[in-house]
Order: sequence, then structure tokens, then C-alpha cells
Amino acid sequence: MTRIMTPDEEYDFYKRPENQIPLGEPVVRMRRLTELFPVRFDARELAAISERAAADGRTASAWIRGACARELARV
Repeated sequence: MTRIMTPDEEYDFYKRPENQIPLGEPVVRMRRLTELFPVRFDARELAAISERAAADGRTASAWIRGACARELARV
């Protein structure tokens, strides 16, 4: 199991040149996000969304967009 590094450990890891080489292909954004759509959540929902997004290594916004995309694809 991989554990999360502390900020000091990350600094030490990435200051070494061998750990500064990108791996794989660069990520290319396929579309530009142009519209803002305000949505309100209660504190409990927002906490749950933030937790799940962090567990997936994503922002809350990206996690919500993914959930919406999955739901729209299902219909």
C-alpha cells in the first residue's frame, strides 16, 4: 500500500533529478469549460463530496462533473 508523503518528503523526493522526469503521455484537456452553473449543497453533502473527491485525487468540481456525466450517460 502506498502512503501519502508529507510536504517535506515530497520536497526531498522531487528535488532529485531522477524524480523530475515525466512518466507517460501528457494529459490533454479535450474540452474547454465555458459555463458556470451555481449549485448549493448542505454542509453534510459538501463534506461527503469533498471526501470522495480527495479519495479519488480530484477536485470537488471535477468529481461533481464526473458524477453528472455518468448520470447523463445512463439515461
